[in-house]
Amino acid sequence: MVKIEGTLNELRALLGDAERATASVVETVEEVKTTAKKTRRKLSKWQRYIKNRANHIKFKRGDKKGRLDLAAMSKAFKRSNK
Repeated sequence: MVKIEGTLNELRALLGDAERATASVVETVEEVKTTAKKTRRKLSKWQRYIKNRANHIKFKRGDKKGRLDLAAMSKAFKRSNK
């Protein structure tokens, strides 16, 4: 911790500059974030297939119950594109 001594006016002058500087940095960072957005690439066919809940095939019993059966989904996906 740092101890700062001085009159009230001197402290306000010192700390006020620091607060304004950090505020301006935060504002510029936010402005840059809004202006420079990433361009989104198109999803692959497989990613679009996986995204669709109607295509989900899940394990019905055993240790993996409730998880997606990606092997079965892959086979169904390959058969659907023929």
